[in-house]
Amino acid sequence: MSATTVLIHLLGEIALLLWGINMVNSGVQRAFGSDLRWILGIGLRTRLRAFLAGVGVTTVLQSSTATALMVASFTAGGAVGIVPALAVMLGANVGTTLIVQVLSFDITLIFPMLIFFGFMAYKRGGSSRVKDLGRVAIGLGLMLLSLHLLGETIRPIESSEVLKNVLAVIAPDPLILVLLSGLFAWMAHSSVAAMLFIMSLATAGVIDTHAALVMVLGANLGSSLNPMLEGLGGDPAKFRVPFGNLAMRVIGGVAALPLIDLILGYMSMFEPNPARMAANFHTLFNVGVAAIFILPLPWIAKLLTRAFPEKLVASDPGTPQYLDKDALDTPSVALSNAAREVLRMADTIEIMLRSSQDLFREDDISRVAEVSRTDDVVDRLYSAIRRYLSSINHEALSETEAKRLSDILAFAINLEHVGDIIDKNLMELAAKRIKNHLRLPKDSLDDITGMHNKLLEHLQLAASVLMFQDIGSARRLVSEKERFRDLERTFTQKQLDQIRSGRTIGDTSALQLDIVRDLKRIEAHIAATGHSLLEQSGQLKPSRLSS
Repeated sequence: MSATTVLIHLLGEIALLLWGINMVNSGVQRAFGSDLRWILGIGLRTRLRAFLAGVGVTTVLQSSTATALMVASFTAGGAVGIVPALAVMLGANVGTTLIVQVLSFDITLIFPMLIFFGFMAYKRGGSSRVKDLGRVAIGLGLMLLSLHLLGETIRPIESSEVLKNVLAVIAPDPLILVLLSGLFAWMAHSSVAAMLFIMSLATAGVIDTHAALVMVLGANLGSSLNPMLEGLGGDPAKFRVPFGNLAMRVIGGVAALPLIDLILGYMSMFEPNPARMAANFHTLFNVGVAAIFILPLPWIAKLLTRAFPEKLVASDPGTPQYLDKDALDTPSVALSNAAREVLRMADTIEIMLRSSQDLFREDDISRVAEVSRTDDVVDRLYSAIRRYLSSINHEALSETEAKRLSDILAFAINLEHVGDIIDKNLMELAAKRIKNHLRLPKDSLDDITGMHNKLLEHLQLAASVLMFQDIGSARRLVSEKERFRDLERTFTQKQLDQIRSGRTIGDTSALQLDIVRDLKRIEAHIAATGHSLLEQSGQLKPSRLSS
């Protein structure tokens, strides 16, 4: 087999390995994304529980990077401290070693069964979760198949004199071995992929056991670089957790490198197989790092806070705060980020509604322009949320997550429409009233103020429906829409009666009717948030709520 042929085979087999990891990751996310997120959220409360949560979630996801993205969703904005976040990363590092341990055993009979049964579950599964678990099984089978093929490709070249001469030159220099394996782990975005490659080289005899253990250290360091590089150019505070994780691994690697010969002597007494020794050392290293650093994490967190202070920037309410691009490949995290940003839109709409309420009583014309500027904030947030949601990895969305995305986008659209109604309609009416020195009758003004208060209450209710999917709140929201319509009808009838009787004062009747009409339009947009949940649960008929 020529060198070119070997290289082509290696590239294809490594790509197959990475694709298998991606299938497992996306399949688990689609099947259990929200459950994993809940487990991780509960686990972040203490160091030990955070460590165990990191181990468990990473073992299931087959990726410490995906776990890190989930952690980011909790640590964004300071909701969770650095200490539990670092504990999760220590657990995630141990979780990857469990994956490697499983893959280090004989796999020749396992991967065909995984691929076959996974395919059957994917094609014949009666539910989306069964299909997603079939996807996970196929991904695991492809990972094991790629490992088998890597071994078969490398085996014929172990007798190559050129390769042996090159390795003979490199092997005595551990730093070069660390750099090579670290480079591969960084390029593959996976320490699991790097470990499988190292184990294949060791099994085929291309590298000796000593070199394999040294390269294990490099694989651990290389995979820690990815989160660091992805955070370049952003808030320095985002470097705290990835830098802390990298620093702990570097310190552990520097301490372990001089002890390789001693460690090798003890390990060879229990397990002579080179691949198994590499897997065992990978586990031993990460468990050792976790054991050493989990207690002093509070002091490490203080050092990281001083080294990476938060970036002080001018406050811009139109700048998104939660739309982390690094989370786009992890739908459950990305959707949570988008929902939090939509809540910021709702808060801004609340400010606009309160200003609208005041401007039909007060005569401060400058506040009209202020509300228009606030609507620009709503428009910018909406555009950012829409772009973010369109960038989410839609292939990894489960049916539930796809529905969640649709609900978040629909709420954002409705809020944007509400902002436009306040800006282009209500503010125009408020400006007209102020410029023409008009005064609304007290009873009409009280009615309009009451409608504003209802809208503010319903806006909070709609936000609750979006975040907690509470059917009771959704029913109340839609029911309130009907009551609001009754208020509008009563108000309109009262105005018409006054016009017929000739009891209208000044030129405010048309103004009052236009105000109430626009408030009703706003109510319709807010109430629409409850429709989706009620339709999904079968509690909404075409024309009314089901009894």
